[in-house]
Amino acid sequence: MSLKYTIAPFSAWLQAVSKPFTVPVTGGPRPGAPRYRGWHINDVEKCIGCGTCSAICQNEAIDMVPVDDPVVGDSGLRPKIDYGRCCWCALCVDVCPSGSLGMSNEYVWADTDADVFRYIPGVDEKPWDDSELGWRREEGFELVDHDRVPMGMLDPDERTQTWAEVVIGYTEEQARVEASRCVDCGLCVAACPAHMHIPDYIGAIRDGDDARAVQIIYDNNAMPEMCGKVCTRRCESVCSIGVQGDPLAIRWLKRYATERFDNLAEVLQPQVERVGEGRTVAVIGGGPSGLTVAYYLAIRGFEVTVHEALPQVGGATFFGIPRYRFPMSSLEKQVDLLKSAGVKFVLNHRVDGDELTRMLAENDAVFMGVGLMKPMALRAPGEDLPGVIPALDMLREQNLGHEVDVGEKVVVVGGGNVAIDASRISRRLGAEVTIAYRRRVVDMPADDEEIEDAEAEGVEIVTQAIPLRVEATEDGKLDFVWGPAEMVQEEEGKRPRPKLIEGVENHLVVDRVIVAIGQGPDLDWLPTEISEKICNKWGYIEVDETGMTAVEGLYAGGDLVNDTADAISAIADGLRAVNGIVDKTRAQHV
Repeated sequence: MSLKYTIAPFSAWLQAVSKPFTVPVTGGPRPGAPRYRGWHINDVEKCIGCGTCSAICQNEAIDMVPVDDPVVGDSGLRPKIDYGRCCWCALCVDVCPSGSLGMSNEYVWADTDADVFRYIPGVDEKPWDDSELGWRREEGFELVDHDRVPMGMLDPDERTQTWAEVVIGYTEEQARVEASRCVDCGLCVAACPAHMHIPDYIGAIRDGDDARAVQIIYDNNAMPEMCGKVCTRRCESVCSIGVQGDPLAIRWLKRYATERFDNLAEVLQPQVERVGEGRTVAVIGGGPSGLTVAYYLAIRGFEVTVHEALPQVGGATFFGIPRYRFPMSSLEKQVDLLKSAGVKFVLNHRVDGDELTRMLAENDAVFMGVGLMKPMALRAPGEDLPGVIPALDMLREQNLGHEVDVGEKVVVVGGGNVAIDASRISRRLGAEVTIAYRRRVVDMPADDEEIEDAEAEGVEIVTQAIPLRVEATEDGKLDFVWGPAEMVQEEEGKRPRPKLIEGVENHLVVDRVIVAIGQGPDLDWLPTEISEKICNKWGYIEVDETGMTAVEGLYAGGDLVNDTADAISAIADGLRAVNGIVDKTRAQHV
């Protein structure tokens, strides 16, 4: 027999005469310990309504409910706690990306109405809202990795000597690790102009199903490999885990998935719908919006022909983006997919007004996505001198394989991605390069990563520099004259305006002045009766909610329609027009 059974009777008698551990306490309930996990609190100004707390709750005790109108980066939702299900584990606090959620050390609350124990912390006022005690996430403690997997890049000294792609790309292992950081909040979907199913394809990458990821991506983006390399990634700017760390590398993960497969048609195997059977559509302009329209109408049974003025489709992604950012092979792969879907291409063909009129008569719909092709002028004396060239012309000639001579020293005027691209191409052509920008670096519309890469490659950026004039020198060079600017804050909440400091001039002698201060519409080819109906006073095209202009059957999208000047917005315009054309076709069948 075990010893414990032998002495058990004696132990029982000892307990009978010992003092109890539980003793009565007077003066009301004792306060909770400093880090006790009591009723929830939430700083609603910090909360972005990502729903991560709700997703992690094992008891389904947290519902996300609307308390405000959604804005970019904030869903307008806030967590509502049901204390009939809450177990006070505090996982919701520990995982909160913004650090807004906490728990007070208050734990006593009595009421006869069970419904009061479901409330929205920070919205429904409670006595413990300002409690400084209770459970908070420990400094440095992370349930989610806040550091993104770094992307491999060619060394700056190496890449200025080659046209090879600068970004190396994720390995399979790196992609899986980075994808695992996603908390599936969905804020990125709302921020993306095309509303791509980002958490879904990220989840497929995390789970090792890259083919499924590509299928999800192509559900509403016909040019995802392009987006995976050069997208402006507004989705990343609202990523919930980026509030206190690095945002998820959404662009790089899209790039990873789309680069995994050479034969996209084999992976996608789109099921052709018959809604457009017997219907024809003409697309003018082979940029992102036009190619989006072409692909999604083709797989719905429409007969689609794309008319492109250049020898290659792609629009600005073809003639405006350097090959070290977007290799030709990537574009060709996406074009091959369109051809496999039945899209026809007419290249080296510039549509004129008479042909547009014929197209409207001969097709069920016409889509215009010709982009902004007219470079904006420098608006300074000497801008017509030889050697002062538009950046777009330079980029187009380079991508067409023509010889581009920039000389030994270049100044690029502007601060957008086109200016950065022109400067980095000039470095690869052997020139010493200076960017002159009228505002501060923080105001530059170019992608931060592109600015950093340009500086790493030896491009000098001179800020608060306003062009005054360009003069020819006796030895055949150009004297770029600029004046310094001070930044003047005129309206609160808006960026300061550069104001010229009078009486001061700076000189920079160069071989080329490359102008990259924007582009505008060039629609002089439109028949007057059409342009008067569809163009506003600034020369841009106006469309309705279906993407159609004031001319029946004529749709438009891309930079001619929206002012964001990025490919993903052009793709969104194309998707809108696709839905408009399909709905119109279905209505005609009824």
